[in-house]
Amino acid sequence: MADKSEGGFGNLVWVRDKDGKEYACSVEALKGNIKTKEELSEEEKKSCMDVSTIIGTERW
Repeated sequence: MADKSEGGFGNLVWVRDKDGKEYACSVEALKGNIKTKEELSEEEKKSCMDVSTIIGTERW
């Protein structure tokens, strides 16, 4: 298991919004069992990045 102090893919949680857009969020920043972006607090949203801005497409 990866050390939580290290960054990387293993420390990300994948979250979708109501429109199906995907976000990568830091697992350390999220509190509880989050299923959709709408359930995130403003603080938690700050740890998320829109996957389409990284990959260049919504579906990869």
